[in-house]
Order: sequence, then structure tokens, then C-alpha cells
Amino acid sequence: MFLNPISDLSGFHPHWIPRLNEVDVFGDRDFALRNLGPSHDAIIAAEYPDVATRHHAEQVHGNHLAVITSPSDIKTITHTAVDGLLTNLPGQLLAIYIADCAAIYLADPVSHAIALLHSGKKGTEENILGNAVSTMKSEFGSEPANLVCVLSPCIRPPHYEVNIASMIRQQATALGIGHFHDSCENTAADLTRHYSYRMEKGQTGRMLALLGMHTLS
Repeated sequence: MFLNPISDLSGFHPHWIPRLNEVDVFGDRDFALRNLGPSHDAIIAAEYPDVATRHHAEQVHGNHLAVITSPSDIKTITHTAVDGLLTNLPGQLLAIYIADCAAIYLADPVSHAIALLHSGKKGTEENILGNAVSTMKSEFGSEPANLVCVLSPCIRPPHYEVNIASMIRQQATALGIGHFHDSCENTAADLTRHYSYRMEKGQTGRMLALLGMHTLS
């Protein structure tokens, strides 16, 4: 599983919900997410039974972030005008929808902080990863050398003219991220396992990237 570099760390719980072929998603984003909702909710309830709040980013294709520093008992919160979520609190689940753009998972086993980013063409060009790394340092004291970074399945050449994955890898190296891992999976190349916005002309569903932390004993 491509998330093992983070799931093998004590206290961290990443997850990836792939294409659910049994769910009808042929329609616009709202239609697809409405139909996927019950299945996503059931999987999350099984994977994260102790989560207090699920945090979503609005995902506007930028590089802005929401930093979650206070616990909440609200079941689901959508943070407007952001494409990344950061926290150092257990019980707060970070969630990003994906259908060709990349999800970037970040975990710091030293400061016990996490981030989950939506990085498409624009977000990658605006270096949302660099913004997240600097924010993790200022908010939580995270050092880039301690970070474990995992890149999700995303669209890649020859199905897309921009090599998002290569750009993100170069950014991670320039930032001094100590541990970078790429899933090396192309969402456009296997529609049995992934949704692809480009290949399915927008009439499709979304994978769901998830990242949370357990309470440390």
C-alpha cells in the first residue's frame, strides 16, 4: 500500500478510498459526491471510530491552508477558500477529494503534526507543498528533514501535458523533506481503480484521501 511510509509510523492513520465501482457517479461533482457519501461515511466510521470531526477543504485550486488548532465536536467542517489542511490534534480527521489532482500527505513523527494537501496544476505551480512545510514549521516546530511525504495517485504523462508528480518531487527535494514517497500510480491509466476527471470528461466520482492521528499514550 502506497501509504505504508506513514501508516507504519506510531500514532498516524492515513487512508485512501479508491474508485467504488458499485456506486453510480455519472454526473457532475455534486451528484457524484451525494451518491458516494453513504459509502464514504461507512468506510470512515469503520476506519476512524474515534474521530470527533472530519475536516474538508473547499478545494479552489490555490495554495491557501487551514490550520486546525482547536478541537471541535462538529461532525463535519468544510474550510472555505483553502486547498490544504494542517493540525497537531488527534481526533480531527483531514479529508481531500481527488480525481486526477494529487493528494499530498505529510506527517512529522517528531512534532506529531500532519497536513493533507490538494495539489493540481495550479496548486503545484503555486507550491502549496512549500507553503505547508513553512506553516508546519511556524505552527508546530516541524523541521523538513523529519517530514514523511507521500504522493497519491494522480494524472501523469502521457495522459496529461503537465507532470505534476515530477514537479512535486522536485519541490520536496528543494525543501529538504527527509522522506519522499511517490505512489507512481496514474489515475488516467486505470479506470477500474481510479476516477479520472480528464478521461471521463468531468462526469465521474472522487477518491477520498484521509489523514488523522491517534492519541499518544
